[in-house]
Amino acid sequence: MSTSPSILHLVSAVLLLLLSSAAATDHIVGANKGWNPGINYTLWANNQTFYVGDLISFRYQKTQYNVFRVNKTGYDNCTTEGATGNWSSGKDFILLDKAKRYYFICGTGGCFNGMKVSVLVHPLPPPPKSAVAAEHSAKDSSAPPAARGVARGVLGIVFSVVLSVWF
Repeated sequence: MSTSPSILHLVSAVLLLLLSSAAATDHIVGANKGWNPGINYTLWANNQTFYVGDLISFRYQKTQYNVFRVNKTGYDNCTTEGATGNWSSGKDFILLDKAKRYYFICGTGGCFNGMKVSVLVHPLPPPPKSAVAAEHSAKDSSAPPAARGVARGVLGIVFSVVLSVWF
């Protein structure tokens, strides 16, 4: 069976995109209750584990509410002064790109009715022990051990997909 190189490139690109996003989680604030007054977002956040690369999503009526990323003082006092980000689409996806504590509030007054959430983002966990063991057995590569393990896993999957497309 003959397959054009452009299809193989497309399949490889889609596969790599899926692999890179597979580990990320989209945390929908308030789950099925969304971003609304009177919800205990502290309880919700305490039942989540956030990692670098995850998303936090806010779903709400865009004509009524919004989201501001603020510092601890803004969070404690429900003020948007010095905010470092704001969103108002009603369906906002915010990348948690650093290991730190993030603070979000509603800037239309909802903060005073509980519309605020603080999340602690952790660094990515180390690779599984089986990946570490495989890295130590690959001494002939000049790449760093972590890069070799990831590269081999990705290349193995890409190779499998290419073979399945050809045969």
